[in-house]
Amino acid sequence: MGTKNKIYLLFFALIILTIPAIVQNNYHLMVLNVAALNIIVVIGLNLLIGYAGQISLGHAAFFGLGAYLSAIFAVTLGLPLWSTIILAMVITGLIAFAIGIPTLKLEGHYLVMATLGFNIITYIVMIQLETVTGGPSGFAGIPRLKIAGFVLDSDLKSYYLLWIVAGGVLLLSLNLIHSRVGRALAALSHNEIAARCAGVDTENYKVKIFVISAVLASLAGSLYAHYLTFISPGTFSFFYSIQAVTMVLIGGIGSLWGSVCGAILLTVLPEILHAVKEYNVLIYGIVLMVVLIFFPQGLFPAVARVFQKRKDDRKSFARK
Repeated sequence: MGTKNKIYLLFFALIILTIPAIVQNNYHLMVLNVAALNIIVVIGLNLLIGYAGQISLGHAAFFGLGAYLSAIFAVTLGLPLWSTIILAMVITGLIAFAIGIPTLKLEGHYLVMATLGFNIITYIVMIQLETVTGGPSGFAGIPRLKIAGFVLDSDLKSYYLLWIVAGGVLLLSLNLIHSRVGRALAALSHNEIAARCAGVDTENYKVKIFVISAVLASLAGSLYAHYLTFISPGTFSFFYSIQAVTMVLIGGIGSLWGSVCGAILLTVLPEILHAVKEYNVLIYGIVLMVVLIFFPQGLFPAVARVFQKRKDDRKSFARK
């Protein structure tokens, strides 16, 4: 991980620590907490799309599996809270591994349809297993997380935990992509055939990154369940999968900092647009269209290029 990313992380940490002093409204804090959860999901999805070159429309299913498994283990089976999250991640990872081996042999729209089908099946199971999941009515009474007996029973307390986890996921992912594994994934995303000829075990890497991506979505789902203490199948429909992919596109494919920007923007923007109720959907659509047309590589890469160009211009002017 380079110096530039370390500087970004420092500024990111300072901003996160400063926000609670500025934002006093609990509802606004809740929106930011949801943004932190979306960041975890979108970072994992961007690792899959931007670095392994595989598109998935099934991440809402992994998000939902984490939420429901953790809730069931905690409420129905009475297991310790943090162990339920770990257990949910392990089970979700095993499921992702089982479906990833055959699914990732597909390419293009076949892969998209396969992951979408998995999402739809999972959604139907959540509704039909009413005695276990609560069905369409949802699953209530989920306990809040505790740290050393300290209950995270407010938006502010949850804010620090969720953003620390999101920051930790970002840090680990940055280290991953700057490692030998990251270089292999970069080769895979650019040209799978060339990567295979260079000795990269492409099938193995695709499955591994798919599992990592699913586990991160499961982690976010578990935290979501214990944060809101209520979950329902509607949250985990394929519309959320589409939203997560859109966050990747808006932020920038292959840019983890873009994942952060895209997740925050598309989480906060609908709340801002509530002020213009009659036109919020129209404005939201226009914003997405403008970004995708004028910044096809994503917002963060576009902004980074602008700053880099200015920096190069200043150096060129100094030489003169």
